[in-house]
This record gives sequence, C-alpha cells and structure tokens, in this order.
Amino acid sequence: MTTGLEGRTRNLNGRQPNPDGDYVLYWMTAARRPQWSHALDRAVAWAQELNKPLVILEALRLGYRWASDRHHAFIIDGMRANAEALAGLPVLYYPYLERTEGDGRGLVQALARRACVVVTDDTPMFFLPRMLDAATNQVHVRLEGVDGNGVVPLRNTNRLFTSAYHFRRYLQGCLSEWLDRAPAENPLAGSRLAPPDRLPPDIVARWPIAGLPGGSAELVSRLPLDHSVGTTERIGGYPAAESTLRRFLESRLGRYDAERNQPGANVTSELSPYLHFGHISPYQIVAGVLDQSGWLADAVPDKPTGARQGWWGLDPSSEALLDQLITWRELGFNRCLLQPNHDRFETLPAWAIDTLADHASDPRPHHYILSEFEGGHTHDRLWNAAQTQLVRDGVIHNYLRMLWGKKILEWSASPREALEVMVQLNNRYALDGRDPNSYSGIMWVLGRFDRPWPERPVFGKVRSMSSRNTARKVNVRPYLDRYGAPRRRRPTALVT
Repeated sequence: MTTGLEGRTRNLNGRQPNPDGDYVLYWMTAARRPQWSHALDRAVAWAQELNKPLVILEALRLGYRWASDRHHAFIIDGMRANAEALAGLPVLYYPYLERTEGDGRGLVQALARRACVVVTDDTPMFFLPRMLDAATNQVHVRLEGVDGNGVVPLRNTNRLFTSAYHFRRYLQGCLSEWLDRAPAENPLAGSRLAPPDRLPPDIVARWPIAGLPGGSAELVSRLPLDHSVGTTERIGGYPAAESTLRRFLESRLGRYDAERNQPGANVTSELSPYLHFGHISPYQIVAGVLDQSGWLADAVPDKPTGARQGWWGLDPSSEALLDQLITWRELGFNRCLLQPNHDRFETLPAWAIDTLADHASDPRPHHYILSEFEGGHTHDRLWNAAQTQLVRDGVIHNYLRMLWGKKILEWSASPREALEVMVQLNNRYALDGRDPNSYSGIMWVLGRFDRPWPERPVFGKVRSMSSRNTARKVNVRPYLDRYGAPRRRRPTALVT
C-alpha cells in the first residue's frame, strides 16, 4: 500500500477491515511523533484508500512500573507538541491521560468498535507487547502492527546475535535496501483525507480529551505517581528532539569520534531519551548525518566487512555515530524481540555466568546496599558524580555509564544483586531506562556482547574498569566540578 512498509506490517488478529466503519484509528504507542513514522504512513494510506477520517489516539496510562513525574512529564511534553502540530490538519488527535489507575481500560476497544481498521506501533519494548497481545482479543476489525523501531525491520532475521561484529556484518549486507525505505518526513502534508468529524460523544464523555496546558511538572504533580523522582530540565517532544539533533550536527558531530569519551567535552548526541519515547526516528537522525557528511551510496563496499570504520565511506565521527545508532541500538532490539527474558541473569553467556559464579565468594573491596548506591554514598567521588548526574539529569555520560555499572558489580554482594541494583537505578531515574538499548548496556557490564578477559578478583573473566584508570584516560575534572559535590538531602527509598 505504501512504499517502505513491506516487511514492517503485520496483521495481528487475522481480521479484515470494516469498510462501513466511521474512521481509521491510529493508536500511537511507541512512535510518539507526527512525522518520520511508518505507522502513521500506514494509517494515512488506509484513510485515503477507504476515504475515511483519521483518528490518532495517544494515551498515557498510570501504573506502569517506575512511573514517576520524570517519565510522565517527558511524555506529556511530547503529547502537547503533537497536539499543536496536528491542530488544523485533517485529522482528529485524541490525547488521553489517566487520572486514576485503570480509568483508561476499554478505551481502545470502544474506539475500535467504530473503526474500519486499527493501526498501531509494533515494538518489543517494556510492557507494550503485553498491551498489544491484549488488544488482539479485544479489537474485532483488522489490527495492524507496524515496526518502526529501527532502520532494518526486526523480523528481517530470526537469528539471535551474540556480538556486535556479527550483527554489524548482517546489517551491512541489507542496510542499503532499507535506507531507501524511509518513512515520509511529513505524511500529512498534502494528504487527501476525508474531513474529520467529531469524536463519538459517549466515548469522550467517559474518557475525556486531555487538557495539555503548559508546565508538565505542575500537571504530573496532581497525578498518583512517584513524585520523589522529579522532572529534569530536558523537555520532551519531537520539536525538542529536532533541536537537539540540529545542535549535534552543527557543533558536535565533527568532534564526536575524538571526544565522545571525554565527560567534560559535551559532544554526545543526547538523543537517547527522544529515541526511547519515540519523539524522533532513527531515520531522521541517519538522514541528518548523511546529508551533513555529503554521503554517496556508491562509496559503500560491495561486501560487508563487520568493521566499525570504513564501511560507510564517511569521516570517522559520522561512522562512529551511525554505528552507535544502528548497530548497537538495533542489536539491543534484536535481543529484546527474540529473547523476551533478556533482562534475566540466566540469559548471560555461559562463560560469564560460570566465571562470575567462580568468583561470587571473593571478598569485595567495598560493599554497598541499594539505598547507598542510590544516594551516591560510596567512597568513590567519580562514581558518586555519575550517580548524581543520573538522579539530577536523568542521564549518565556514555563512557561513565560503563564505569558506573562495573563498580556496582564490584561493590555488590553478588552479581545477581548487582544486576538488580543496576536495573532499579537505571529504570527509575534514566530517561532512556526500560529501553532495549539501556538493557544492552547493563548486561554488557556482566559480559553480554563481550569476550573473556584476563581473570581478576570479583570480576573473573568479565571486563573490569576502575575510576583511577578512567581518570588517567579521560579528563574528568570538569565533570567532577559539575557533579562531584555531595548531595545534601537524604536519598529516598526505591519503589520496588
């Protein structure tokens, strides 16, 4: 139906469209943006083919694990931006916010009863697969899931990859095909859609359209959330994501390869939270990098090499960024789809499980419990600074995030307890927590996607890191100046 959707679209319930329905429903769950979206492309195409209005439902539930002011406000920022972008266009945008847990139950089913077809995002992230599974039994018209997770559709392969090298080789063999299948930059521009009618009054009466005034922090403060995890200065939504991308391309990309590991250099893309919440498409980032670099497709070698550098025919910084965005990010999604229990200790490589077990009883140089880690109350000033950045800003500098995890492994009573601590802290505070890519980082700390190293106490053959060596390799002084001061207030207990 629409170029670029082959291999991305699944009929989830085996049903056919109802041509007598009142509208086409796009249930926006993962690609929370009005542009560069394969799912929105599909919904627009159905509305045009059936000559029906398009309704876009974007709902935000309560009660998900680690729900807090921080995550909720970031999503609401995006909903407000979507409402502004879609105002005046030939669609009905329906934002819905639960005010009490469970109030939104039945909304999708009620809208689907009057729909011709329902289109939604198909993603393996967090609780969304369970939500989608439930919908397959509740929606009695065609329910389509569209995979917009990355450049290459997740179901293009059923192979579970164990290393970035082998996954990179696989990608290099098929990327050129999928690079040409980007979603529309603005799928609603010039689209000939049937004039929208009003939403069914009985549905709106039960599930009111959300008012989205400015100031998400004040709005979430009135909701039953974990208010101890406050909002950050970072604003959510696709306009903020685009601004972040422009800043990166204009002033940081050229320095990315040489300085990305320098905590004080501030050259990282800062796009991870926007990717996680679907406020920006990987395709848009790829397009920006390739345009900035003057990419020529014929510069790509015919044969995949698996090499990190040299395959794209670009400068080292552009190649390094694309490797992070495509190889490492989509490797995490591959694992998340094909190994649903990917967050469990038992899914680590056998060599890592064995070596960590062999050293589980080694004396720890220091031992901290969850609340001490959370409050940044360790003996290590650099580690405390990284934890302070996480709690305050919702992110940790990419390089120090690795150190952060390695020291939790070294200072916890057991490797399993270390995994629990990393998951709790990351998912509670990080704006990109609960993401397949952030789970890749956590599990890398314990040996996934890595190889055995010379054996050491506690770590065994799992790669180790130390703050002292980190400070030798990179300049941490500006970072310590910013985040190294001790926090004044006592830490709050984790919600488990």
